[in-house]
Amino acid sequence: MAAVWQQVLAVDARYNAYRTPTFPQFRTQYIRRRSQLLRENAKCGFEPGLRKQYLRVRSQLLALRYGPLSEQSSFRASSVRSSRTTLDRMEDFEEDPRAQGARGHRRSVSRGSYQLQAQMNRAVYDERPPGSLVPTSVAEASRAMAGDTTLSENYAFAGMHHIFDQHVDSAVPRLQFANDDKHLLACCSLDGTLSIMTLSPPPPAVKVILRGHAGPVTDFAWSLSNDIIVSTSQDGTLRIWNTEDGRCIREVSDPEASELLCCTFQPMNNNLTVVGNSKHLLQVVNISTGKKVKGGSSKLTGRVMSLSFDAPGRILWAGDDRGSIFSFLFDMATGKLTKAKRLVVTEGSPISSISARSWISREARDPSLLVNACVNKLLLYRVVDNEGTLQLKRSFPIQHGSQPIHSIFCPLMSFRQGACVVTGSEDACVYFFDVERNTKAIVNKLQGHSGPVLDVSFNCDESLLASSDATGMVIIWRREQK
Repeated sequence: MAAVWQQVLAVDARYNAYRTPTFPQFRTQYIRRRSQLLRENAKCGFEPGLRKQYLRVRSQLLALRYGPLSEQSSFRASSVRSSRTTLDRMEDFEEDPRAQGARGHRRSVSRGSYQLQAQMNRAVYDERPPGSLVPTSVAEASRAMAGDTTLSENYAFAGMHHIFDQHVDSAVPRLQFANDDKHLLACCSLDGTLSIMTLSPPPPAVKVILRGHAGPVTDFAWSLSNDIIVSTSQDGTLRIWNTEDGRCIREVSDPEASELLCCTFQPMNNNLTVVGNSKHLLQVVNISTGKKVKGGSSKLTGRVMSLSFDAPGRILWAGDDRGSIFSFLFDMATGKLTKAKRLVVTEGSPISSISARSWISREARDPSLLVNACVNKLLLYRVVDNEGTLQLKRSFPIQHGSQPIHSIFCPLMSFRQGACVVTGSEDACVYFFDVERNTKAIVNKLQGHSGPVLDVSFNCDESLLASSDATGMVIIWRREQK
């Protein structure tokens, strides 16, 4: 029944832009109330056939009232280009990584450990039955802690906790919960601002708006202690913000006077930020001085669209709009970048998102990379050596041809069999996939956005999921209470 009411809500959300076009706040209030009423009615146990008939009739009435729905591809959240040939030929599927503990407990990784771990996993993989998991010493204990809860039950997000609309009619390309925090969330918008929002104490509210950029804000990152946010913009500047009062602490202009498209903190040294620009340049910036680090720059084959470090901060992956992913070795002492490997995913298709993870679950120990690449698939790669070489594990079908779609690993190591990743999609849905399931990998599908879903983010205990879209709406989803 929950799936049907979500479909009803999705239809309402898609037509929501036609309601009171000059009064967007009413549209937000309307969709909140519809979500509440549909959830309440779903609990009453109506006969499923009647609910589906209601969905058909409502869709027909809305089409008569407002006309047929426009294609989702008409939402242009970014100037990301897309042309498609074929995916690179890759090998089949194994499992996951080295340890990334809680904040402040990350282990350093000796040279060659990626390669050694991959060899160990292959040895185990060859001896186990097809489709089974790589066991660890705590596998049975972790399952016991989980009880009988399945992965699908664990990620049964459905109820809307809150909807934010302060950026309505301007795309929100990125959002992220603060590190190790359940209730602090930030997002950036193509309207040139960023927002910091608090979800507790209730009611949820916008804490502060960060104003200062003269162009669309393309990306941002929280510092490890959450006291600073760095942001990039098409105005060619990197800005450092105080998250408490919204003050801009420093502005760093791009020396090439080009658009800045993405940024990320060096995980072991938050004094250093890596920035990618529209002139194919990747550079390391010391945010304390505002200066580039000597030896900390490199050229890619296209506009730098996405960045991600491994947990120890020794390998950096960068994706461009020509379909290439580059790996770089990062010198922890000097900040110098050394180009290591290049993978062409699909020639000409932008790499809109890269997310690295050392552990997917307690039972899968390969370092892994999650990639969105405008090829109508979410791609999961295995990191096979200490230079960041990638091998394709598997892919998952989504609608993704042009928008800057992002995806994430679930933050907690699963106590259950299986492991979960979450992605946005151009069909206005949020998808949960079990990376260990060979068939029917979709664990959950959330409907309620009225445009392409661009980014998703979990809070630290996975009780809330945030998603943002090309129309400027941010939805906070609540885990279903059993």
